Amino acid sequence: MSGGTRLTAAAWLATVAAAGALTPLVDEPVGWLAQAALVLAVLGAVGVMARRTPLARPLTLLAQLVTALVLVTVLFVPGTALGGMIPLPASFEQLWLLLGQGADDVTRFATPAPVTDGIRLLLVAGVVLIGLLVDLLAVTFRAAAPAGLPLLALYSVAAGLGQGDITWLWFLAAAAGYLLLLLAEGRDRVTRWGRVFGGPSLGGPARGGPAAGGASAGGASASRAETSNRLSSPVRTGRRIGAAALGLALLVPALLPSLGGGLLDPANNTGGNPVGGTVTAVNPLVALQDSLNQPENRTVLTYSTNARDNQDMYLRIVALDQFDGTAWKPAERRIQAVPDPLPAVPGLSPDVARRLNVTSIEAADWYKQNWLPMPYPAQRVEIDGRWRFEPEGRTLVGDHRQTTAGAAYTVASLSVRPTAEQLKNAPEPRPSLVGEYTSVPESLPEVVAETAREVTAGAGSDYERALALQEWFAREGGFRYDTQVRAGSGSAAIARFLEQREGFCVHFAFSMAAMSRTLGIPARVAVGFTPGTRTGTGVYEVGIQDAHAWPEVYFEGVGWTRFEPTPSRGNVPD
Repeated sequence: MSGGTRLTAAAWLATVAAAGALTPLVDEPVGWLAQAALVLAVLGAVGVMARRTPLARPLTLLAQLVTALVLVTVLFVPGTALGGMIPLPASFEQLWLLLGQGADDVTRFATPAPVTDGIRLLLVAGVVLIGLLVDLLAVTFRAAAPAGLPLLALYSVAAGLGQGDITWLWFLAAAAGYLLLLLAEGRDRVTRWGRVFGGPSLGGPARGGPAAGGASAGGASASRAETSNRLSSPVRTGRRIGAAALGLALLVPALLPSLGGGLLDPANNTGGNPVGGTVTAVNPLVALQDSLNQPENRTVLTYSTNARDNQDMYLRIVALDQFDGTAWKPAERRIQAVPDPLPAVPGLSPDVARRLNVTSIEAADWYKQNWLPMPYPAQRVEIDGRWRFEPEGRTLVGDHRQTTAGAAYTVASLSVRPTAEQLKNAPEPRPSLVGEYTSVPESLPEVVAETAREVTAGAGSDYERALALQEWFAREGGFRYDTQVRAGSGSAAIARFLEQREGFCVHFAFSMAAMSRTLGIPARVAVGFTPGTRTGTGVYEVGIQDAHAWPEVYFEGVGWTRFEPTPSRGNVPD
């Protein structure tokens, strides 16, 4: 096998090995990876033939790109192509549409996601592009070391989206593939130095000289053997170094103190017990619509409580307080060890009536996510495992890959019962809170603010304005609840929802929160579960179809108050 062919095979293997890290992200890992591997093999063969012709480097890349386009057309949109192979303008249009659908599917489904046509195209096309770049660097330009950058990018995407589901085996496979590529490139470079000649032996004639006589053929054979040995020596050394590097890469992290992971980026680690850090801006809504559309309402949580009325027992997971025009998401905030008890509820006056509820919760073994569902506002949490507290949202977040799977915990929480008069007469919040929770992006269409002003015309207080928005969405505005509509939480999605007037809880919650902010009312969005179904005295089950989103509005003296604009789920604060 020639050096170029060996390099091509190594580049193919390194790319496929790194792409393997993407397989835990989808529920059908084999089919799309086989397609990507086949396309890359064909492109590698095209590259080998082009370089032997030889073609100029840009023409080699062009030949591979054209071949890739034809193969992608055959795999995904053959009905729009000439003879099922040659792409036409309609082919490009359909491919672009599939890419858009794939991007929507990525935000809609939780991992492992179903392999829709759009997601399959994203996976195959992404791996093929990375493979072409690796082949270009390692084979065409004979620079294997920089080829590690696209391979690292591919693995990093998988590790980031996997949120802890990517095991060390995938790292081992990706690293081994890259090391093999380096070894192949090093061997090719050594062989290009030419034949290695040994010097004359001490005290004897030079190899192959007249004194060798009839032994010249044997000398040549010995020379070739020595050359082979000298060439293989650095290869063997490289293999040993590579194996040692892989071993250290796997062993050292296991011996070091735990550095956190998943959602956390600890800033002050002290061994395995960090007490500070940040919770990053992740989007917990990717599976909400999928949850609502599940054919079977699988049990997520069971709980028992001493609450007099479980209608207030919304199990809140996280607060989305940042709206950038593209999506609502939790802001990046400091986290800390879980205090006992939790800090006082911000903004809650002693004059507001409240009752302490104690709730024992058990999560299903299959329910795996990083945010802990709790009644709001929690006062004390008793739970085993690695959990951290985020004070602004009063949420608990798993650390060191801690998840809710099989968790059993007890939460003491307040049932806050403000009167309508207390809400109407709430004083102005502090300016810093108003500034943070009333900001809206410039991309928000003016129709959102205009509609908010129209709906709340005549209301005399923030509470009355919030109540008017709730009533308009839930009863008076002609909205229809539908979980099959297109998902989205950005500015354009809100404007589209106000025009079409159909959607599910996400649309109602995001739209009311955005409209409240345009009126100067501090608002955010909460995600969690509705109270569930009673199965016994004080005992309830929460199913996957109880997943929900709702807006929270801030009133000084009362704190964050839940509203329910989603039709049929309205529960007006009183």
